[in-house]
Amino acid sequence: MTRTKNLTAMVLVLMLSACSVFQKPQPKPEPPKEPEKATMITPMTEKRETLVATGYAVISIQNHRLPAQQRLLAIRASKLDAYRALTEQVYGQQLDANTTVADMTVMSDTFRARVEGVIYGAVLVSITPVGDDTYETTLSLDRHVVEELRALYIAHLNSKNR
Repeated sequence: MTRTKNLTAMVLVLMLSACSVFQKPQPKPEPPKEPEKATMITPMTEKRETLVATGYAVISIQNHRLPAQQRLLAIRASKLDAYRALTEQVYGQQLDANTTVADMTVMSDTFRARVEGVIYGAVLVSITPVGDDTYETTLSLDRHVVEELRALYIAHLNSKNR
């Protein structure tokens, strides 16, 4: 009887160990992906879902004698300033710098900034007066539209180079 129990126990142990031998191998976890490096074409702004830009304009310096017209011109100017800020985020800014040195002394130091690009699909978030003499305009632009704009810009550059 003891021999039968021992034999039964051995068979059970063999059967259970056989199950563990024939188990499917577990897949190895994938190594973490390295974050994509930003280049001139894919800047850090692509990590955000939407780009937001704000523009400002002062009412009293608008070139009109009627206060109502000055307010309308300030609203328009703040909107254009917001579009310029969006363009900077999408395409970047071209900077030209010139420094003149004579006798180891800086004689002049000039900078010029330029922004160029096309923006479409921007959403007007708000136009609000700030204080008594300023308007603030906020625009937003979806990341997918930004990708389209950059692709069109690159295609345009490639067609110019041919």
